[in-house]
Amino acid sequence: MDENTLSIILVEPQLGQNIGAVARAMLNFGLTDLRLVRPRDGWPNQEAVAPAAGADKVLENVKVFPSTHTAIADLNRIFATSCRSHDMVKFIYAPNVALKSLASTAQEGQKVGVLFGSERCGLHNDDLSLCEAHIKIPTNPGFSSLNIAHAVVLIAYEWFLQVTSCPTQVFRTGATHLATGEDVGNFFAHLEEELDRTGFLRHKKKRPTMVRNIRNIFQRAQLTDQEVRTLRGIIRSLVREPQPLRAQKNQNKAA
Repeated sequence: MDENTLSIILVEPQLGQNIGAVARAMLNFGLTDLRLVRPRDGWPNQEAVAPAAGADKVLENVKVFPSTHTAIADLNRIFATSCRSHDMVKFIYAPNVALKSLASTAQEGQKVGVLFGSERCGLHNDDLSLCEAHIKIPTNPGFSSLNIAHAVVLIAYEWFLQVTSCPTQVFRTGATHLATGEDVGNFFAHLEEELDRTGFLRHKKKRPTMVRNIRNIFQRAQLTDQEVRTLRGIIRSLVREPQPLRAQKNQNKAA
């Protein structure tokens, strides 16, 4: 299997030195796809070069995105690293279990990634709601905050172990494949638009939490592209005026 099928996404990273250290950690374990979402000090950043210690291949291939949604658009499965408890329903995996699952998906030729938050505050709830599950790295409960490069090296190491050994489990999707982040994001936009139109999301204060909870329901399902198309068809069918009622209206107009 190609080890480069795991994407590392840093959301709002602050220090160029940390980005360089992440690049070094990635290349130690054969990873080269580094994506940055709104890096605070911009990109390219000269401060990243020295800590990268020769991981130029990673730095030269860095991709920068304006949002988390666009950064994960081509990925089929996305996990997030988080040490904090969040008010949402998510599977939480230890690194070895999470990376075994992602490696199984990658073996089928599908694209996977892991999301990391900023040095200051980690990932926001809106970012976490775009992910299927959380990865929690076991640490000292009294001092659990990891440097971002340390977190990446632990994930990259576990990935390397999985892809260099024989997989024990494979998630097969048949003729279809897992939906990409873009597919799922478009489905969410479609669903939320109709829920706004029908008044389900009418409470402005509750709306952000309601939206995150709805997204979590579907993120846990590992939707395929065919399932996403089916769900969007269901939405269109539910909001379409029933045929008998439409026919009756036409008759009334004709009369």
